[in-house]
Amino acid sequence: MAPDTVSLRYFLVLAQELNFTRAAARIGIAQPALSARMRRLEAQLGTALLVRDTRSVELTTAGTALAESAPPALAALDRAWDTARSAAAGELGTLRIGYSLSAGAETVPALVDRLIRDNSGLEVGAVPMATPEISPAVADGRIDAGITRGEQPGRGVRRFLLRRARIGVQLAQHHPLAEHPEIEIADAAAYPLRLPARAANPVIHDQLSALFRDTRPHPRFHTPAVSFDMSQRDLRDGVTLAPAGEAAATAQPAGLTWRPLRGAPSLTIHLVLPREQSPLHRRIRAVAKTLAHELHWLPD
Repeated sequence: MAPDTVSLRYFLVLAQELNFTRAAARIGIAQPALSARMRRLEAQLGTALLVRDTRSVELTTAGTALAESAPPALAALDRAWDTARSAAAGELGTLRIGYSLSAGAETVPALVDRLIRDNSGLEVGAVPMATPEISPAVADGRIDAGITRGEQPGRGVRRFLLRRARIGVQLAQHHPLAEHPEIEIADAAAYPLRLPARAANPVIHDQLSALFRDTRPHPRFHTPAVSFDMSQRDLRDGVTLAPAGEAAATAQPAGLTWRPLRGAPSLTIHLVLPREQSPLHRRIRAVAKTLAHELHWLPD
């Protein structure tokens, strides 16, 4: 039977002091209790570790061998305990995050950076996915977490509001409406409006198109020829507008700008986690909650 680690640590102190009184004082226990510990340790090992007399303590050959080999063994054990505690706290492992491209401008990079910076034992990988695929992928374990715009439907997951963002429009800097700090919804409806394809994100497509439901004449909607165009070529005509959240204002291609729509409701960004959550999932949730507070993603 392996000795208990407490007695082994006490033995190492005694091996340094070679004096029961000093070792007991250093440990913080009574000298008789230390003596009893050492007798039990020797009984467990089946050999003498110490040669005692009334004035001194010496190590036997076995005691010397144990004093040399025990410290690295205890250090390895301490590392094993630390590793187990880190895993139990969700600070260790591989984390896979799926995100929609539309949520990738600010939210995902900020969350990934914080997870890596604050949890050195985590390996974090983020992969863009089609929005309708994210919740099912979280539910069946293909990814550990997801970031989506809008409260996407799906079973077997829990959604946590991560961010609220104003709705506005992207437009060319030379567009007639660009001179206004805010744009009326009815004024925006007078121009061609580019919406994301409904198949790519039904929730956001429907929310954005609903903004203009009551405007007359009914606006002209169209979807881009490519699902994600970083250069936003179709907005450079100085006519077309693209309803978008305010995150678009931080990653504008040259020649474009963003203006809020007066009276429009906010867009939402959600963290998606499985319904049954591990320590790793709870760690993601805690980091995301702290980040949302620090960056003022949600109103107080």
